[in-house]
Amino acid sequence: MPEHHSYAEVWDLQKHLQKKVIASKRSGVIGTPSYLLLCQHKPVFTLGKSGSMDNLVVDKETLEKEETEFFKINRGGDITFHGPGQITGYPILDLDQYYNDVHRYVRELEEVVIRTIATYGIKGARVEGYTGVWIVDDVGRRKICAIGVHMSRWVSLHGFALNVATDLNYFKQIIPCGIVEEDTSVTSISKELNRTVEVSEVMEIIKEEFKSVFGFEYV
Repeated sequence: MPEHHSYAEVWDLQKHLQKKVIASKRSGVIGTPSYLLLCQHKPVFTLGKSGSMDNLVVDKETLEKEETEFFKINRGGDITFHGPGQITGYPILDLDQYYNDVHRYVRELEEVVIRTIATYGIKGARVEGYTGVWIVDDVGRRKICAIGVHMSRWVSLHGFALNVATDLNYFKQIIPCGIVEEDTSVTSISKELNRTVEVSEVMEIIKEEFKSVFGFEYV
């Protein structure tokens, strides 16, 4: 498998797995399967259903020149970037097996990330009124992980994007998540530590923390 996946490829896989889980539920099978996809994308901007095109601050010609893709999708939230050096996680879960509470689901995705970055001595925080995980200190608020989800018959789609060693210059081409406050910016694990952290290393930690938070079993 390639190291960096096209967004369309992984989106198609997500939708295929979601349909598979929904079909399993409709058939009355007890214990429908769940999946956790972790990957790095080729450079791409995605715009959620509540987002505004005004938050993309470059034109299509620039995107084409830089070979950066753009997709409008059905998750919640506004615009964000996915690309190399970032772990994008897509849990395909039947929340009927957990709880029927989207807000709790988002909080628990945040918890997975908070525990993951705590391994590196980074204190993650939640910011009231926003989803995702932030670093909050005297310097300001720096977003390290974006989250946006969608549900169909209580089966989840989309997920989280954790910046590990991401080229943060891409975020200058958008207004990330539509947030315009002066004291907000975007960061990564590598930037916070002032050293390069390997994506593969962080992926293994995420797997264990996801298992811990959701009681997930890998087969």
